[in-house]
Amino acid sequence: MLDRNAPIREDRIIRLKTVLARTGLSRSTIYRKIAEGTFPPQIRISVNGSGWHESDVNRWIADPASWRPKHESDAA
Repeated sequence: MLDRNAPIREDRIIRLKTVLARTGLSRSTIYRKIAEGTFPPQIRISVNGSGWHESDVNRWIADPASWRPKHESDAA
């Protein structure tokens, strides 16, 4: 049963401008890291739009050197 007093944890979708500001990386570096598998990939939010799960970006910011996609780190 849902606890109506529990805080709601939403995983917001953030756009590129916010990711750039939060990480301090350049646009090209972000896309290179996505291709290398060392940065969270975008998710499609519309036909012409994409964004990132804020929780994925927060995990990367907390430990960029050892960030891996959730499915890889969950198996370990």
